[in-house]
Amino acid sequence: MDAGDLVRSEKWMAALRVVGSAQGLRSVRSAWRRQRVDAVGLPRPGAGRARVPGAVVGADAEPGGGVVRFARSSLRVRVAAGGAVFCGWDDAAPEPSYALEGRLPQADDRAVLEPDTDGGWRVVSERVLVVVSRHGAVEVRTPGGLLLRRDLPPRWWEPEARDPGGPRWTQRSQVAADGRFFGLGGRSAGPRLRDGSYRLWNTDPGAFEPGEDPLYITMPVQLVVADAGTHLVFHDNTWDGRVTLWEGEEGAGSGHDRPGRCEIRMDGGPLRYWVLVGTPARVLHGWAALTGAAALPPSWALGYQHARWGFGSEREVRRVAEGYLERGLPLSALHLDIDHYRGHRVFTVDRERFPDLPGMAADLRERGVRLVSIVDPAVKAEPGLAVYDEGVAEDAFVKDARGRLVRGEVWPGEAVFPDFTDPGVRRWWGGLYQERLAQGFAGFWHDMNEPVSFAAFGDPTLPRSSRHALEGRGGDHREAHNVYGLTMARAGYEGLRALRPDERPFLFSRSGWAGMQRYGGTWSGDVATGWPGLRASLALVLGLGLCGVPYSGPDIGGFTGFPSPELFLRWFQLGAYLPLFRTHAAMTAGRREPWEFGAEVLEHAGAAMRERTRLLPYFVTLAHLAQRTGAPYVRPVWWRSPEDRALRDCEDEFLLGDALLVAPVLEAGADRRAVRLPRGRWYDTATGRAHEGPGQVLLDAPPSRIPVLARAGSVVPVAGEDGRVELDVWAPAAGRTGGGVLITDAGAGWGRPEVVRFTTRARGGVVTVEQEGVPEVAYRVRMRG
Repeated sequence: MDAGDLVRSEKWMAALRVVGSAQGLRSVRSAWRRQRVDAVGLPRPGAGRARVPGAVVGADAEPGGGVVRFARSSLRVRVAAGGAVFCGWDDAAPEPSYALEGRLPQADDRAVLEPDTDGGWRVVSERVLVVVSRHGAVEVRTPGGLLLRRDLPPRWWEPEARDPGGPRWTQRSQVAADGRFFGLGGRSAGPRLRDGSYRLWNTDPGAFEPGEDPLYITMPVQLVVADAGTHLVFHDNTWDGRVTLWEGEEGAGSGHDRPGRCEIRMDGGPLRYWVLVGTPARVLHGWAALTGAAALPPSWALGYQHARWGFGSEREVRRVAEGYLERGLPLSALHLDIDHYRGHRVFTVDRERFPDLPGMAADLRERGVRLVSIVDPAVKAEPGLAVYDEGVAEDAFVKDARGRLVRGEVWPGEAVFPDFTDPGVRRWWGGLYQERLAQGFAGFWHDMNEPVSFAAFGDPTLPRSSRHALEGRGGDHREAHNVYGLTMARAGYEGLRALRPDERPFLFSRSGWAGMQRYGGTWSGDVATGWPGLRASLALVLGLGLCGVPYSGPDIGGFTGFPSPELFLRWFQLGAYLPLFRTHAAMTAGRREPWEFGAEVLEHAGAAMRERTRLLPYFVTLAHLAQRTGAPYVRPVWWRSPEDRALRDCEDEFLLGDALLVAPVLEAGADRRAVRLPRGRWYDTATGRAHEGPGQVLLDAPPSRIPVLARAGSVVPVAGEDGRVELDVWAPAAGRTGGGVLITDAGAGWGRPEVVRFTTRARGGVVTVEQEGVPEVAYRVRMRG
């Protein structure tokens, strides 16, 4: 057992004390069983023989590019019509792919494969230039020739015994010396990724501290920002791997720049990747076009939500809901954790503690509060349990190499696991949500879907030799593990679309992979309570947004522990400006209702909730823009100014859309904080004072609020006191213009939204607002600044 195993073991055993020592002992048995199964079912690793591409021997043109042939490999380069570049070694094709899911873009017919001067080849297109050297290095350049990325010739290690997963491989790359790395899924340190090694294996770490790696969502998606331009690279490979990063240094070594470097090592699977270039907005737009538009949450899911593991009874749920309502605090949803199940069995209800769940749900719905249900993938292995019996009849559960059901240990006890990589299993599982809908639930929260099987030591998941359908191709858990949560989300989303076709599903998932935004969002998972956990919450949301997952948020207050009133309030104030605005905690942690922290916290938290409610038209607009353009709601401050190096290193503030800049308080005892401004004029929304960027200003941050600034010229749609949409208009600088957009919403349905665009102008000391297509603005306008 290595040090990492020891830490994980201590966390798991501490968690399992909640449910008793018997389950702890079963977790020991489960760990030993997993090792025995893998000893039989996995190919034995060998030293292998290293292979490199060798020298170029020729090339064949294809639409969008062509195939460059080397002595010991081949490389397919294809430029898509939108400018995305595909590179696939050893005959690797873009599909099958869980990330693309049939969205293979059309090739750019204007792209031309032609010989290069050094004996290699190049693909010339309007948006990108790809140069392949005679020994297999691949350079991605701007049309003007600026180098964005240089991938060195890869290296494969062929196994001594045949492994259907193929050889292990390594690829090293170089980027500009001034480049900064972002992405790789949900990382607790960041959003800028420093020098270090990052594992690509979705993991439940238990209650995690910042810097712990990996977490629940890992993605081989890097976003690199440099003076020469921004690019995203995605290695479309679901296997276990590791990415090691080294930032570059300008002027290193006798005045020469040292480029930034990246090394990716994968335990198997294809060596294929996509590169997208352009501005950050263009890159994320192209990424969304490649992997699918983000699911649009129902408008109520953009309001405040409260969850707890340990409500315990219908009476307690009603009491908590009444606590919000009687204090006049806006509440959109309450989330029920596994304690509302009968013995933690999924798709059941404890009738003693929740005798009339549908009635309670209906009562709360009348008062504007929805119920959201947790859904875990593990099914208790119990003959007579309907879900288990149906799953056995459907042949739905994961098996080992000998054809026996794979059993693990999860909250209900010994459990089996649906194989969501089988389309038939997804259809069966999706139909099970009818039971949840009949209980009155309006949304769903997928948990434990890395997937988790409790283990006293080793990796807390299924045996790597477990067999999966993988859409009919067949394979094992080494390939399926990272997409287990993604395919479970697909099963739930598609099931809900079939069961309630007139409603937009609300679903968010703890685990996932590239493309998970098609089915919903995610949250931080079990972030530990503490000021470092507060900072990690922002890093996770920003990083996931840059990987194409725009809807996420943390467990406000942290999942564990007892936050101080100050920490809870600052976490709450941050959460009010994040897409998923939710409090949540473990049954062993302190309560998270705002009134539990005293009158002052209640007053200030209430103000944050009311401001979130006022901003709901803006959040709805951002949700639609995320679906249409791929731009996340929460953006790094360099989003529109990636050339500003100081902004690239700024990690403690963010843009909410294009109009607002939010600077949360992330340190104890702070009542002022420095705020770095992008270029242009910015107004402090609390005082109306204007500040000019780029630069840094020191702003007040009393307990009642955190600094929020508005971009000059912006139009922010808000909810007025009567509930109608109004416009906050922040005056542009003299002689300048600005604007904004309002996208109306169909609530929870699929009605076509209306897009309304506005333009602001400042002339002769007078600010005017124009609405596109009409002679007069149809909304009440409040001039600000």
